[in-house]
Amino acid sequence: MTKGNREARMKARMERQMLENGPVRGKRQFVKENKNGGEYIRENVSNASELETREDLIIGRNAVMEVLKSDRTIECVYIANGNMEGSIKVIINIAREKGLVLKEVDRKKLDAMSNGTNHQGVIALVTPFKYCQIADMLNDAKEKGEDPFIIVLDEIEDPHNLGSIIRTAELCGVHGIIIPKRRNVGITSTVYKCSVGAIEHMKIAKVTNINSAIDELKESGLWVYGADIAGEEYSYQVDFNGPCAMVIGSEGRGISKLTLKKCDKLVKIPMVGKINSLNASVAGGIMMYEILKGRLLK
Repeated sequence: MTKGNREARMKARMERQMLENGPVRGKRQFVKENKNGGEYIRENVSNASELETREDLIIGRNAVMEVLKSDRTIECVYIANGNMEGSIKVIINIAREKGLVLKEVDRKKLDAMSNGTNHQGVIALVTPFKYCQIADMLNDAKEKGEDPFIIVLDEIEDPHNLGSIIRTAELCGVHGIIIPKRRNVGITSTVYKCSVGAIEHMKIAKVTNINSAIDELKESGLWVYGADIAGEEYSYQVDFNGPCAMVIGSEGRGISKLTLKKCDKLVKIPMVGKINSLNASVAGGIMMYEILKGRLLK
């Protein structure tokens, strides 16, 4: 092992120790290196060392499986004691093949790390999510020979909604999602889990000003729609063919007034019940599938 590798490994160990709020109190049972240089460490970790949910934690089996398949740097994979069957066994094998550090810990430890989220016996510590530029989304569409299909989110604060929107967007062939830096949830562990790993296949840009981002999309030839109850036409009446973006508003306030004015056309979803509002992720899903349907039928 070279000096550089030793230093890198020591640094990684220090970072993991910091994550666990100080020195590990449990007794280390064994440490061994696999053929790719990764470690498998089994230890009894004190339940007193609790962690709050972190943005660099990936929680749940499907989400961890997807991040293992991605190019994201993974610092460590935490597995619940005795949980070595089914998909967990597959996760362990993939992690070993990639030379990753695996740590078997008490299930209560994972409960604390996930802040009550259903972790299904596995959590991965990763590098922060890498956001892209709007140009990257447009280039992706160009390389695929497709008209750009972009989703713009205006102050979505619920991580479950954002995760669901990302999941639906990936299924509908969306080339990218734009979110504001302020008053919008980022890519947290809850968002990642709700997306079921779809985040690893979706370009996401975080911008300072949503309205400036819309101007950039317009300059690139996209027609910008806004999902709003005061829309001029119903979603099923609109021809969504061609380069386009759809703006989805926040759960409580909808699309802001200035952003509404930026939209080329406002579109509404037909509703016949007594309640005149939809969850943001549901409204977004309906609109995305309307756009996909139009593209499939053209």
